[in-house]
Amino acid sequence: MTIKFPQQGKQTEYNLRRWTEVLADPGLTKFEGRIETDRHGHTLMSPPPAPRHGSFQSEIAFQLRSLIPIGRVLTECPIFTADGVKAADVAWASAECMGRLGDRSCFPQSPEFCVEVLSPGNTDAEVQEKMALYFDVGAAEVWLCSTSGAMTFSGPRTATHLKESQICPKFPGQVELR
Repeated sequence: MTIKFPQQGKQTEYNLRRWTEVLADPGLTKFEGRIETDRHGHTLMSPPPAPRHGSFQSEIAFQLRSLIPIGRVLTECPIFTADGVKAADVAWASAECMGRLGDRSCFPQSPEFCVEVLSPGNTDAEVQEKMALYFDVGAAEVWLCSTSGAMTFSGPRTATHLKESQICPKFPGQVELR
């Protein structure tokens, strides 16, 4: 599924400028949930996820750091997409990719892969759209972690899921919480 949103010059500049405003807003810095934006610069706020969601995020980040020690594991990684700024639950970027992305408050392109930890309220359409947005800005893979910890791995040109990650083939198909 490919979602096409206009991402051109002035709109991109506006959305990046809007993200800087969001980060500087003292009222929003006190919000304890997730903040993203849509393509119009509107702020989207979600309550904090359940503790289990965060446990999956931290376990995935820990395993990635153990399996791929060279590179950077990022949590709540802000990525500018055609539909505004989206925060990947976990992302991984090689040293080369981090050199291109720099130390920005929002990445203009995706790290090599993004991981979404699903919540009970996520719809299939919402998940597919977010995956398409990450692929559109350069993700080589998008991983999904179900509410039970089952992992699925997808590439941008695959109609079905990959058997395993091509970037981190040793990553397990099931995340176990300790």
